[in-house]
Amino acid sequence: MECKHFGTCGSCSIYELSYEEELAEKKERVLSLLSPFTVEDLEVLSANESHYRARSEFKIWHEGERCSYAMGRLDKKGAVTIEACPKVIEPIAKRMEALLERVNSSELLKSRLFTVEFLATTTDECLITMIYHRKLDDAWEAEARALEQSLNAKVMGRSRKQKVILSDEFVTEKLLIDGQYYFYRHYESGFTQPNPAVNIQMIEWAIKQAKKVQGGDFLESYCGLGNFTIPLSKYFNRVLATEISKRSIHAANENCELNAVSNIEFIRLASEEMTQALNKEREFERLKDVDLDSYNFSTVLVDPPRAGLDGDTINLISNMENIIYISCNPETLARDLVELSKTHSIEDAAIYDQFPHTHHVESGVFLVKKNN
Repeated sequence: MECKHFGTCGSCSIYELSYEEELAEKKERVLSLLSPFTVEDLEVLSANESHYRARSEFKIWHEGERCSYAMGRLDKKGAVTIEACPKVIEPIAKRMEALLERVNSSELLKSRLFTVEFLATTTDECLITMIYHRKLDDAWEAEARALEQSLNAKVMGRSRKQKVILSDEFVTEKLLIDGQYYFYRHYESGFTQPNPAVNIQMIEWAIKQAKKVQGGDFLESYCGLGNFTIPLSKYFNRVLATEISKRSIHAANENCELNAVSNIEFIRLASEEMTQALNKEREFERLKDVDLDSYNFSTVLVDPPRAGLDGDTINLISNMENIIYISCNPETLARDLVELSKTHSIEDAAIYDQFPHTHHVESGVFLVKKNN
């Protein structure tokens, strides 16, 4: 990827290596963490080194009569103004300059604007959220509606205790996964996988593991909006998926309807609460219509935050026959494998490069219970 701001803009921290060298370094780093658990090689899943981000956030830098996009500097000393960002996917890239020109030609749109967020799809839907340090009025709304038309995009406004939705607060992604199209409603401010091309590969890697299991019921923790859940449900009898975010659960149920999937039960529970419920340590009103005893789980998928799994969840999934562990932090994955490797063997492992030109790397392992 070529970018005139390499070495200055803090959005990218790796800029001196070729992309092939960067991938090799990431593979070696994760392999060193997983080698104590008999992992000898890793599948490397990557896509484009540029135009890969489907969501992005830019500061708005005011100087004189004009605004510019800005990002924090790599050296942490203030911000750097940017003209373009080669990391964002084309539906965002092609609207960035036009949006900025409209903002600079309108005092209503420009006044006290401090952040712009983009959320886009591979099918050219784009939601633009404009965030202000002032109350938004009817005059702003009229100007923003004209902006929607000129950019062929959805526009939202936010300020303190105010959210102005002009059309929708979501975009609908369409992804071809394992030979089938899936639809995902992605909401503004909700969590979505940022790299659609690598996301497809992540899901297909998980499907590859699910095909080895050959049925049973499926348990998922940290399910989000059903990113993994919905495609994997095809390979199991019944699915129970949990997530703490009420908004994500709402989106997950909508996505089930969009994809005509009927064998998933989405429940709003934290990972710790799911563990308490399955261990019968605590009853939850949210589970009053769910017969947990009727499930026969063959496989669990966990996709925890950077902190990894809590001890009780590790103890719970240690009893599962098959574990698919998706990790955004290889260090905590390695920590959790110290316990999980006592009961399970790693049968497959991979890294997913969702964030080229940064040190961040995601990884996944497929574990099968040992026959002791």
